Amino acid sequence: MRRLSARRSASARPGRAALTREVFWFVVIGVASTVAQALLYWVLRHWSPPVPANFASLLAVTVLNTEANRRLTFRGSAVRALQAHLAAGGLFVLAYLVTSGAVLLFRHYRPTASPAAETLVLAPSFALVTVVRFTVLRMVVFRRRHR
Repeated sequence: MRRLSARRSASARPGRAALTREVFWFVVIGVASTVAQALLYWVLRHWSPPVPANFASLLAVTVLNTEANRRLTFRGSAVRALQAHLAAGGLFVLAYLVTSGAVLLFRHYRPTASPAAETLVLAPSFALVTVVRFTVLRMVVFRRRHR
């Protein structure tokens, strides 16, 4: 009985270790992506309206984010780069709608707000989408096939 219990706990550890590693890398990449997207949005916002600035900054960061997650967070996955980026496209649409909606709603109530103030609204909405992104990437795009 003890052997069976020891085997079960030993076999459960690799899955838990993999999840811990995935969460660690996803948080590191997510924080870097949120900062990069906020800074890029803020810079672009000086020359562009909010929606196009959000689109450009989010597109650039999403491509880099997806590739970083493919290589670091979900390394060992059989998903190829093009396949991963195409699958993450739906997540880009979700992120774009949520972040643009947050900025536009903020601008509705604060029409004279500065790009810096908009960025302070954009960053938490991007972080919220990141939680959904991790779940979908892990469960759908990079899910491991058990034999």
